[in-house]
Amino acid sequence: MFASHLFLGWRGSFRASALDLKKPRVLAGAALLVALNLVLNQFTIPVSPYLEIGFDFLTSAATGFLYGPVVAATSGAVTDLLGYLLRPNGPWFPGFTLSAILLGLLYGLAYYRKPVRVGRIVVVKLIVTVVFNLLLTPLWLSVMYGQAFVLLSGLRLVKNILKFPVDVALLWLVLHSLERVRAVYKQ
Repeated sequence: MFASHLFLGWRGSFRASALDLKKPRVLAGAALLVALNLVLNQFTIPVSPYLEIGFDFLTSAATGFLYGPVVAATSGAVTDLLGYLLRPNGPWFPGFTLSAILLGLLYGLAYYRKPVRVGRIVVVKLIVTVVFNLLLTPLWLSVMYGQAFVLLSGLRLVKNILKFPVDVALLWLVLHSLERVRAVYKQ
């Protein structure tokens, strides 16, 4: 039942976010979050040649929370392309750009103009972990490097299990802080 309420009002979110994409204030804020994402992307912890731990997802979630799915998806594409130019990790692959766009859509649909709730954060992080981290990323890597698709490599699974509660706590902290700032800004 909770998951069905996660994306209520998605049409309105798309419409409002698309209209916001034309506002200079929104473009400037999204550009700052893209820049912060690129900085955070420079500071990752390598675990293996195909696996690293990073915290740039926080800016993607913040973009979705503040500006909605259209702006967050656009920012995801820009961030992926600029991130590749700044720090190429192998050849460029459009699958990762698609993932960045879809992540922006997900964060925007789940968080835009909605109250910050731990349950919502857990559900969205679970979707991100299963669909993106454990399915799409290994699929993109197998397509890129010609290796057999390994759904749940041990190291990737352990990393995502250990990192899950940390990511949820960080997301709650960032989104809750943004919610408080937004409330003060509206007064």
